[in-house]
Amino acid sequence: MDTAAAKPEIENLGVHDCWRYLRSTSLCRVAFTSGQTVEIFPANYVPTNGTLLIRTGEGSKLGSLPGRTVVAVETDGMNQYGTIAWSVVVKGQAAIVTDTEEVLDAMDAGLSPWQPGQKNILIRITPADISGRRFVIAPPTHWWPPLDAATGETA
Repeated sequence: MDTAAAKPEIENLGVHDCWRYLRSTSLCRVAFTSGQTVEIFPANYVPTNGTLLIRTGEGSKLGSLPGRTVVAVETDGMNQYGTIAWSVVVKGQAAIVTDTEEVLDAMDAGLSPWQPGQKNILIRITPADISGRRFVIAPPTHWWPPLDAATGETA
């Protein structure tokens, strides 16, 4: 049973825990530079063979990435009680997959897009760095200073 009292305030996760959390969800945000700006998009993904796979459609900014583009992927979650949160960041290179065997591997991994329409571009993100944190969600009384009941102002 997860209890907030049994966990340290912030715990840095090892690589194996990061992969365990990556396998526990399928929604992430992918960030990359495009010209002089940074783009960030939500995407569904599946981890397979030590990489992350994402499908997207033609004409999307994500689908028009040049080969071996540096990206960051971030995903978060919490335990079933809402008391412990986690966050995992994957930094690596994204490349469009064209090899037939790799496309079949992605199909076997169960990656399917959430939005309608053709999503025929497969992107594989090969991690260079994986890091994560797990932490106790602080109660709101730790965020705000106490109010004076008589005046309604901070004490």
